[in-house]
Amino acid sequence: MTDKTHFGYQQVDEDDKARRVGDVFRSVAPSYDLMNDLMSLGLHRLWKRFAIELSGVRAGSRALDVASGSGDLARAFAKRAGAAGQVVMTDINAAMLAVGRDRLVDDGVVAPATLCDAEKLPFPDDTFDCVSVAFGLRNMTHKDRALAEMRRVARPGGRVLVLEFSKPWKPLAKAYDAYSFSVLPALGKYVARDEAAYRYLAESIRMHPDQEALKAMMEAAGLARVEYFNLAAGVVALHRGWKA
Repeated sequence: MTDKTHFGYQQVDEDDKARRVGDVFRSVAPSYDLMNDLMSLGLHRLWKRFAIELSGVRAGSRALDVASGSGDLARAFAKRAGAAGQVVMTDINAAMLAVGRDRLVDDGVVAPATLCDAEKLPFPDDTFDCVSVAFGLRNMTHKDRALAEMRRVARPGGRVLVLEFSKPWKPLAKAYDAYSFSVLPALGKYVARDEAAYRYLAESIRMHPDQEALKAMMEAAGLARVEYFNLAAGVVALHRGWKA
């Protein structure tokens, strides 16, 4: 019998989740950046900047951006790492990876782009000073495996960063739900021409582990000194752990 997992609020076969998520991101890839700006009122740029500041990436660093999407973190890391460093961007979705690769090329940034599954990263142990994933972990079928892989490829003393939607401050919950299940699908319908994709987004956020649960998962994956920082009253959280 095939194991089940969540695709938003639906129960689906594990083997089917990757296909469905792939369909979502192939559909939204052309409008991904515009939708991010509209959905977050531009705040996603500040959240990513905060992650970049806490990444520790500097001249000569080696960084891996998992589920890189349109490449915001990879581009910033590459500029910090400079010619002496190296930044690698990965994604399981070819359409999204192409968007990110092209954006970096347009900015004059050279970063290898690798099409791969975050649960099976094709890199040696102890390779990167920083491994990041921004708004991608919740789409993965086996989050624990992805976190373990991120730890594996980090070097001793390296950092693993997870920037992801999380559980907001309780007084905001009703307003946040109303926004998520009314405004987001409407934006998806009229801007991205895919209402269902953004309804999935809202549902996937609700199914994602909250701040403490994700901290525990990162610790279970072998990361040390795991901490998190709530952004936008907990709508988003940045988790950071270290490889001992």
